[in-house]
Amino acid sequence: MFLIVGLGNPGAEYSATRHNVGFMAADALHENYAFGTFKNKFDGLIAEGKIGNEKVYLLKPQTFMNLSGNSVVKAASFYKILPQNIVVIHDDMDLPVGKLKAKLGGGAGGHNGLKSIDAAITPNYNRIRIGVGHPQGHGEDVVNYVLGGFSKADKETIFAEIDMISETLPTLLEKGMAAYSNLIGQKQHS
Repeated sequence: MFLIVGLGNPGAEYSATRHNVGFMAADALHENYAFGTFKNKFDGLIAEGKIGNEKVYLLKPQTFMNLSGNSVVKAASFYKILPQNIVVIHDDMDLPVGKLKAKLGGGAGGHNGLKSIDAAITPNYNRIRIGVGHPQGHGEDVVNYVLGGFSKADKETIFAEIDMISETLPTLLEKGMAAYSNLIGQKQHS
Protein backbone atom coordinates (compact mmCIF):
# COMPACT_ATOMS: atom_id res chain seq x y z
CA MET A 1 0.00 0.00 0.00
CA PHE A 2 1.30 3.45 -0.96
CA LEU A 3 0.50 7.07 -0.25
CA ILE A 4 1.23 9.37 -3.18
CA VAL A 5 1.22 13.06 -2.32
CA GLY A 6 1.08 15.84 -4.88
CA LEU A 7 2.12 19.16 -3.36
CA GLY A 8 0.47 22.47 -4.17
CA ASN A 9 -1.62 25.28 -2.77
CA PRO A 10 -5.43 25.17 -2.71
CA GLY A 11 -7.43 27.76 -4.60
CA ALA A 12 -8.06 28.67 -8.22
CA GLU A 13 -5.51 31.50 -8.13
CA TYR A 14 -2.70 28.96 -7.61
CA SER A 15 -3.93 26.18 -9.90
CA ALA A 16 -1.65 26.89 -12.90
CA THR A 17 1.47 27.98 -10.98
CA ARG A 18 4.92 26.41 -10.78
CA HIS A 19 4.39 25.57 -7.09
CA ASN A 20 1.36 23.45 -8.03
CA VAL A 21 2.98 20.93 -10.38
CA GLY A 22 2.53 18.30 -7.65
CA PHE A 23 -1.24 18.84 -7.73
CA MET A 24 -1.12 18.67 -11.54
CA ALA A 25 0.71 15.33 -11.35
CA ALA A 26 -1.79 13.99 -8.78
CA ASP A 27 -4.65 15.00 -11.08
CA ALA A 28 -2.99 13.19 -14.01
CA LEU A 29 -2.58 10.02 -11.93
CA HIS A 30 -6.22 10.29 -10.81
CA GLU A 31 -7.29 10.59 -14.43
CA ASN A 32 -5.05 7.82 -15.82
CA TYR A 33 -5.58 5.11 -13.21
CA ALA A 34 -8.56 3.56 -11.43
CA PHE A 35 -9.25 5.98 -8.58
CA GLY A 36 -12.46 6.85 -6.82
CA THR A 37 -13.53 10.44 -6.31
CA PHE A 38 -11.48 12.77 -4.13
CA LYS A 39 -12.91 13.09 -0.60
CA ASN A 40 -12.23 15.88 1.86
CA LYS A 41 -10.26 14.16 4.67
CA PHE A 42 -6.98 14.55 6.60
CA ASP A 43 -6.81 18.30 5.82
CA GLY A 44 -6.63 17.33 2.16
CA LEU A 45 -8.34 15.73 -0.78
CA ILE A 46 -7.77 11.97 -0.87
CA ALA A 47 -8.76 9.30 -3.38
CA GLU A 48 -8.35 5.53 -3.16
CA GLY A 49 -7.35 3.46 -6.15
CA LYS A 50 -4.84 1.16 -7.81
CA ILE A 51 -1.74 1.69 -9.88
CA GLY A 52 -0.65 -1.61 -11.35
CA ASN A 53 -1.22 -4.19 -8.63
CA GLU A 54 -0.68 -1.76 -5.78
CA LYS A 55 -3.35 -0.16 -3.61
CA VAL A 56 -2.70 3.58 -3.57
CA TYR A 57 -4.05 6.57 -1.69
CA LEU A 58 -3.62 9.80 -3.65
CA LEU A 59 -3.43 12.93 -1.48
CA LYS A 60 -3.51 16.64 -2.29
CA PRO A 61 -2.98 18.52 1.01
CA GLN A 62 -5.27 21.56 1.32
CA THR A 63 -3.32 23.24 4.13
CA PHE A 64 -1.13 25.47 1.93
CA MET A 65 2.39 24.39 1.14
CA ASN A 66 4.17 25.23 4.40
CA LEU A 67 1.79 23.01 6.43
CA SER A 68 1.68 20.01 4.04
CA GLY A 69 3.17 17.71 6.69
CA ASN A 70 0.01 18.03 8.82
CA SER A 71 -2.08 16.42 6.08
CA VAL A 72 0.55 13.79 5.16
CA VAL A 73 1.09 12.60 8.74
CA LYS A 74 -2.68 12.29 9.35
CA ALA A 75 -3.23 10.16 6.23
CA ALA A 76 -0.07 8.07 6.76
CA SER A 77 -0.95 7.41 10.41
CA PHE A 78 -4.56 6.51 9.65
CA TYR A 79 -3.64 4.02 6.89
CA LYS A 80 -0.45 2.88 8.70
CA ILE A 81 1.77 3.69 5.70
CA LEU A 82 5.50 3.82 6.43
CA PRO A 83 7.69 6.63 5.01
CA GLN A 84 9.36 4.28 2.49
CA ASN A 85 5.89 3.74 0.94
CA ILE A 86 5.17 7.46 0.65
CA VAL A 87 5.89 9.25 -2.64
CA VAL A 88 5.86 13.05 -2.70
CA ILE A 89 5.70 14.81 -6.07
CA HIS A 90 6.81 18.44 -5.99
CA ASP A 91 8.30 21.38 -7.86
CA ASP A 92 12.06 21.92 -7.72
CA MET A 93 13.69 25.25 -8.64
CA ASP A 94 17.16 23.67 -8.67
CA LEU A 95 16.20 21.64 -11.74
CA PRO A 96 15.59 23.27 -15.12
CA VAL A 97 12.19 22.96 -16.77
CA GLY A 98 12.10 19.60 -18.56
CA LYS A 99 14.18 17.76 -15.97
CA LEU A 100 12.82 15.13 -13.57
CA LYS A 101 14.71 13.49 -10.74
CA ALA A 102 13.64 10.94 -8.16
CA LYS A 103 15.25 9.74 -4.95
CA LEU A 104 14.61 8.29 -1.52
CA GLY A 105 15.22 10.74 1.30
CA GLY A 106 17.30 13.90 1.19
CA GLY A 107 17.07 17.52 2.25
CA ALA A 108 14.28 20.01 1.74
CA GLY A 109 16.41 22.35 -0.37
CA GLY A 110 14.48 25.39 0.83
CA HIS A 111 11.11 23.87 -0.18
CA ASN A 112 8.62 24.69 2.60
CA GLY A 113 6.32 21.78 1.75
CA LEU A 114 9.20 19.31 2.12
CA LYS A 115 10.38 20.97 5.34
CA SER A 116 6.90 20.48 6.78
CA ILE A 117 6.74 16.81 5.71
CA ASP A 118 10.30 16.12 6.94
CA ALA A 119 9.34 17.49 10.37
CA ALA A 120 6.10 15.47 10.44
CA ILE A 121 7.28 12.01 9.27
CA THR A 122 11.13 12.07 8.84
CA PRO A 123 12.91 12.83 5.53
CA ASN A 124 13.06 9.14 4.51
CA TYR A 125 10.29 9.09 1.90
CA ASN A 126 10.39 8.96 -1.90
CA ARG A 127 10.52 12.22 -3.81
CA ILE A 128 9.81 12.95 -7.45
CA ARG A 129 11.20 16.37 -8.32
CA ILE A 130 9.76 18.26 -11.29
CA GLY A 131 12.09 20.99 -12.54
CA VAL A 132 10.52 24.44 -12.78
CA GLY A 133 13.72 26.46 -13.21
CA HIS A 134 14.98 29.32 -11.04
CA PRO A 135 14.61 33.09 -11.25
CA GLN A 136 17.79 35.17 -11.33
CA GLY A 137 16.96 37.08 -8.13
CA HIS A 138 16.29 36.08 -4.53
CA GLY A 139 13.63 36.55 -1.83
CA GLU A 140 10.59 38.28 -3.31
CA ASP A 141 11.62 37.23 -6.83
CA VAL A 142 11.56 33.56 -5.80
CA VAL A 143 8.08 33.81 -4.21
CA ASN A 144 6.68 35.58 -7.27
CA TYR A 145 8.36 33.04 -9.53
CA VAL A 146 6.98 29.87 -7.88
CA LEU A 147 3.54 31.44 -7.57
CA GLY A 148 3.66 32.54 -11.21
CA GLY A 149 2.44 30.77 -14.32
CA PHE A 150 4.36 29.03 -17.08
CA SER A 151 5.22 30.23 -20.56
CA LYS A 152 3.41 28.27 -23.29
CA ALA A 153 6.58 26.29 -24.13
CA ASP A 154 7.34 25.53 -20.47
CA LYS A 155 3.73 24.45 -19.88
CA GLU A 156 3.95 21.91 -22.74
CA THR A 157 7.25 20.61 -21.32
CA ILE A 158 5.83 20.33 -17.80
CA PHE A 159 2.78 18.41 -19.02
CA ALA A 160 5.07 16.03 -20.94
CA GLU A 161 7.02 15.45 -17.70
CA ILE A 162 3.77 14.82 -15.79
CA ASP A 163 2.71 12.33 -18.48
CA MET A 164 6.07 10.57 -18.03
CA ILE A 165 5.52 10.35 -14.25
CA SER A 166 2.06 8.90 -14.80
CA GLU A 167 3.33 6.37 -17.33
CA THR A 168 6.37 5.25 -15.30
CA LEU A 169 5.03 5.31 -11.72
CA PRO A 170 4.14 1.58 -11.68
CA THR A 171 7.89 0.88 -11.90
CA LEU A 172 8.51 2.83 -8.69
CA LEU A 173 5.73 1.03 -6.82
CA GLU A 174 6.67 -2.45 -8.07
CA LYS A 175 10.48 -2.32 -8.37
CA GLY A 176 11.62 0.48 -6.07
CA MET A 177 13.39 3.81 -6.33
CA ALA A 178 16.65 2.65 -7.95
CA ALA A 179 14.80 1.06 -10.89
CA TYR A 180 12.50 4.08 -11.19
CA SER A 181 15.30 6.62 -11.10
CA ASN A 182 17.17 4.69 -13.82
CA LEU A 183 14.03 4.47 -15.96
CA ILE A 184 13.25 8.19 -15.89
CA GLY A 185 16.93 8.95 -16.50
CA GLN A 186 16.88 6.76 -19.62
CA LYS A 187 13.61 8.26 -20.86
CA GLN A 188 14.94 11.82 -20.50
CA HIS A 189 18.05 10.99 -22.51
CA SER A 190 16.30 9.10 -25.32
